[in-house]
Amino acid sequence: MKKRIRRSKIRIPLLPVLLITMLLFSALRLEKLLRPVITEQAQHFAEKTSAEIVEGTVSDYLRDTQYKYSDFAAVLYDDKKQISSVEALSYNINKVQSELTYLINQRLKKAKEVKTTIPIGSLTQTCLLNGKGPKIHIKLCPIGSADVSIKSELTGAGINQTKHSISAVIGIKLTSSTPVYKFNSETKFEFLIAETVIIGNVPNISPFYSQK
Repeated sequence: MKKRIRRSKIRIPLLPVLLITMLLFSALRLEKLLRPVITEQAQHFAEKTSAEIVEGTVSDYLRDTQYKYSDFAAVLYDDKKQISSVEALSYNINKVQSELTYLINQRLKKAKEVKTTIPIGSLTQTCLLNGKGPKIHIKLCPIGSADVSIKSELTGAGINQTKHSISAVIGIKLTSSTPVYKFNSETKFEFLIAETVIIGNVPNISPFYSQK
């Protein structure tokens, strides 16, 4: 006589499954809402970090080199001892461009990891809660590169006066990553290196805007 084998049915508790599903859905929805805010805050901090690196590097460089206007431009006079033209000294211009590019990139390489915190209230995009609440710790790993250009510019400085300015234009391309997100940013800075006021008629100035 054959015996019937009863197969027990495995019952999956419905309530825990629903709770897990709701938690996953809520987490995904929360992540979708907070991701733009976290990315914006982290990107702002990354750009601030790059600005500090650039400003510190340029400040140290100019303090050490003590460049003057005559290091970048030669003023030429005519027979009447009036300024006839201003010529750019390309050697020093290229030297500054090359050295600044190298120094900034070296400091960017050393900035392997920086830390910041974002208050939870700032993630809600509500003015009343901005900057309040417990803080979320975020680690940023910036990887970037810099390019430096030297710019010459003429502007009016009064009656029969012209100001000739020589500036360094520095562009930074930065790729930063948090434990979850990755984003790119580009910033540009301009620093005055030297300037002079030319009195008299505006001379012929060889324009230059060096760029790699």
